[in-house]
Amino acid sequence: MVPAGSDKIWAEDSGGDGPVLVLLHEGVGDSRMWDPVWPELTRHFRVIRYDVRGYGRSPLATEDYTLLGDLQTVLAFYGVGPVCLAGCSMGGIAAVDLALAEPDQVSSLVLLCPGISGFSYPDEPELEAKCEALAAQGDLPGIARVLLSMWGRAGDDPVVFDLMLSSLRATENEEQFQQPGEPALARLGQLTVPTVLMLGDMDYPPLIESCTLAARRIPGCELIWLPGVDHYPTIRAPRQVAETIVRHCAS
Repeated sequence: MVPAGSDKIWAEDSGGDGPVLVLLHEGVGDSRMWDPVWPELTRHFRVIRYDVRGYGRSPLATEDYTLLGDLQTVLAFYGVGPVCLAGCSMGGIAAVDLALAEPDQVSSLVLLCPGISGFSYPDEPELEAKCEALAAQGDLPGIARVLLSMWGRAGDDPVVFDLMLSSLRATENEEQFQQPGEPALARLGQLTVPTVLMLGDMDYPPLIESCTLAARRIPGCELIWLPGVDHYPTIRAPRQVAETIVRHCAS
């Protein structure tokens, strides 16, 4: 458990002498999303992953925090840097924020269907109404199924369902305590870190729009399309994700 202000963050360090790779999970899951690629990545890197406050094995937050601040806290705890960063969705926000704030701390970026702060995502009133009705009944599995109609369009999978269900534990706590950082969309052209962006063609369409825009704005960014993949790339296409991270970060 890594101390973070008045709270704690669960983290795992594979150890070893290789280059340091830090894995940042998505907001519709937790750090277990990296399980399918963990064995391959730990063959090449010293790998660190952690659960954002309230997610997975990290206790609920009791104070305000930012994704960037907690990433910096974890790096300082382990005394590492510069590092390779692989960030998925919410984790991509943290990865980009660090690369903009402290470029000397980041040697390379792999962004998996990243959230792009500052992009205007549309409201989904029908979906929100369904979730609110299910929440009133205390039906978290029902909420998970509704949300997977947006984020899990590649098909039913028990691992994907469990990740989504687990993430719902953090939702209310996150809304109360997680504070946004400075929007990144207008600053993507300032990134100087070698970057790969991986994107599934079955992901949420507005997110596809934001990611393709980001890939055009990030200097030298390599955009890799994942056919038949939704918002869970490490579950749907683990081999391609692992191979891309190794190729991009080991070099």
